[in-house]
Amino acid sequence: MSAEPVPATLPEDASRAHAPGKIILSGEHAVVYGAPALAVAVAIYTEVWFRPIHPSDGLKTVFEQVSQGAFYPLSRLGHFKQSLDRRFDSFLRGELKVQQILQRPDDLIVYTLMSLAQRLPMPGKSPGHCLPVPGQLGGTSALPLGAGMGSSASIIAATMVLYETLLDRLHSTEERFEWVRFCERLQHGKGGAIDAAAVTHGGAVRVQGDSRHAPAIAPGHGIWRGDGWYWVLHGKPDSSTGECVAAVREAHGDDQALWQGFEACTDAFQAALETDSSPLESLRENHRLLSRIGVVPEAAARFVEEIELVGGAAKICGAGSIRGDHGGVILVHQPDAPAMARLMEGHPDLRWAPLHVAPEGAAFGAPQ
Repeated sequence: MSAEPVPATLPEDASRAHAPGKIILSGEHAVVYGAPALAVAVAIYTEVWFRPIHPSDGLKTVFEQVSQGAFYPLSRLGHFKQSLDRRFDSFLRGELKVQQILQRPDDLIVYTLMSLAQRLPMPGKSPGHCLPVPGQLGGTSALPLGAGMGSSASIIAATMVLYETLLDRLHSTEERFEWVRFCERLQHGKGGAIDAAAVTHGGAVRVQGDSRHAPAIAPGHGIWRGDGWYWVLHGKPDSSTGECVAAVREAHGDDQALWQGFEACTDAFQAALETDSSPLESLRENHRLLSRIGVVPEAAARFVEEIELVGGAAKICGAGSIRGDHGGVILVHQPDAPAMARLMEGHPDLRWAPLHVAPEGAAFGAPQ
């Protein structure tokens, strides 16, 4: 399959844009300490749409799978953005937890719009007349929320491309990358380069510090088309990305040998992909390292053990969780497709599919 369908019908008269999700192949957590990380954009999409409504004095949000919707008066949007900036500053001072910055899910999308509004004046209007115009701003997504698949970065990127295109004020991919990071800091405490790079560039990306480039994976490699590669959604983690990062930092932040081990593991995995050799051992080692830092819940670890017992390898692909049973999305490499199908018959409650990489990042229109 080229893409999972977005689960709802969007308004026919609305303009729309889309962005893929992401899966981290290797290097989550370690990237915070200077080690590399590998990720791919996954062909599961968020769509964002806008429909102007006149007369109206506000912006009505209609985001399925995200919230029940909200109304934002246009006259208060400038103050709204300033208040979120102040809440983020309070978080930096230790006065708020990361999950207290945003008060409702729609806030992140509207904050993205207002960040653009400060840079994109309406064509043909006076300098003081800027975004947004009254109407409905909505969207829908096939990405699970809070499970390590980049849902927040995806919706930010799609919102940016939608309004850039409507106003004929297109940014470069690099500019979008920086703005996705800037806006996403409200969700996770710090804007992640991995998520931003995957949803804006598409394809595969290696991130290390300020450096980003595409690994030299051959176009015919099975990872592009889901040949032997799968993602499994092992439930929504009970702890947030910010909580996991903070817990790992407190327990292991100064363990340089540990992060060097993660780096060696990522390098070995990338080498296996680039030479089309078996990545099983590097994936298994990655799982052991993630278990060591305490972010693989017991139930997720048991599932990974099942994969290994039938000749495959698996690992969590995001922050994981420091409590509860759910580990978020899990990457599986199992060259034996019938064995994978038989194993998953024993887990009818888990959503899973072959991994299909999205070759392109956020774009105007519907996904192809």
